[in-house]
Amino acid sequence: MEVAAVFRFRRTLTALALIAWGVPGVAASSTSSFDVSIQVLATCSISASNMTFSSITTGTTSNTDATSSLTVNCSNGTPYTIALGNGANYSNVRRMAWGASHVEYLLYQDSGRSTRWDGINTVGANGSGSNQTYTVYGRIPSGQAITNTGMYGDTVIATVTY
Repeated sequence: MEVAAVFRFRRTLTALALIAWGVPGVAASSTSSFDVSIQVLATCSISASNMTFSSITTGTTSNTDATSSLTVNCSNGTPYTIALGNGANYSNVRRMAWGASHVEYLLYQDSGRSTRWDGINTVGANGSGSNQTYTVYGRIPSGQAITNTGMYGDTVIATVTY
């Protein structure tokens, strides 16, 4: 084989290899970038268990206590407050009703029943991203004259604001 033929063969192989692997500068390209984003908003949820006082008899009441619990789950670090509504039968005081008869009751933040819990006197904290449980302390105060038997009830709305 002649030297010239060998060089032509090598040039042909080199050209084929460059075509197969791509020759820099033969193809052109352009680039651009874009941002990816999302806004994550705080969220809170609240749930409540019922408060059931033990049975009482007609006559004059003595203090009767019961508890309920609220469970709040707010995004980690989110400040929130919990307010309790006055109830559906409110008239200067929270009342459970049975027909036209009423039994007054109070709701508190503490087991000593010294700090009321309502729409003004709220409980506040920061969310942890997990359930946080709060006890609602209820009391039927002494001195009420209860004359009618029946199943008295009320509905209180618990609101978490964040």
